[in-house]
Amino acid sequence: MRFEFLGTGTSSGIPSIGCACDVCTSTDPRDTRLRTSAAIRYADAKGAPRTILIDAGPDLRQQAITHQLDRCDAILFTHNHVDHTFGLDEVRRFNVVMNAPIDIYAEPHTQDHLRRVYKHIFDRQANVNDSFVATLIMHTIEPRDVDDGRALDVFGLRVTPIRLLHGRLPVLGFRISPGPGIDPGPDSPFPLAYCTDVSAVPPESWARLAGVKTLVLDALRHRHHPTHFTLAQAVNAANQIGAQSTYFVHMSHDLGHAATQASLPDGMFLAHDGLVLGGDGTAPAPKYRVIDPD
Repeated sequence: MRFEFLGTGTSSGIPSIGCACDVCTSTDPRDTRLRTSAAIRYADAKGAPRTILIDAGPDLRQQAITHQLDRCDAILFTHNHVDHTFGLDEVRRFNVVMNAPIDIYAEPHTQDHLRRVYKHIFDRQANVNDSFVATLIMHTIEPRDVDDGRALDVFGLRVTPIRLLHGRLPVLGFRISPGPGIDPGPDSPFPLAYCTDVSAVPPESWARLAGVKTLVLDALRHRHHPTHFTLAQAVNAANQIGAQSTYFVHMSHDLGHAATQASLPDGMFLAHDGLVLGGDGTAPAPKYRVIDPD
């Protein structure tokens, strides 16, 4: 099992349009950050290859090409914001490559957003032309799943939704671990908790984060922000959770990689685009097929 950081940047991406700051003009490739999202790649209990995405932001096409993603079996959505959902149209290519639909998991308010923005996908019969659109199977993450800590079975992965707060907006984090018959491989980062776009952890959610080996956590910048952890707040939360390793994501151009990393406690790291956890630290080789264009 491999956990791959496809993007680690804030909603504007790094470099940001029109900005000439030290981070946006940096030659350190770790300072170039696409919008935050991730992929889990593994073999299921029958040995079949699987790829699960967390969010589908506007950089998904570029991320898929860069990381040689050749399949997408499911998408876990954390919330309904543009930088986490505006790449959903791109997954139609995975439908063609796999000749299969894609399962998506989201809360009702995120589903409402997706159905409104992607009416051409979810109300296909209303399209003037029967055009090339994604084929998706919607699964609802109910509040009781979150409140009761009920794990979802996503192609053999155990995925537990975790309630988090993004300002006043309730969002989801996910605790992810291999289910029966799945070999996590050497140096496994699982169980792993993925918590992007966080400004507060509700009291009932701390227990869902206890005992994780790896924590992925929002850390926007040094200055206060109403809907994101600052770096100091993220470090404090990470200390309370006590994971063996913590990786910060959703960083703005206020945080240069090298200088910020030098200031972090042991066991805490700024993630960067392309970082792979698990296995030998590299992504598996893709297997391409000749496919029909449009």
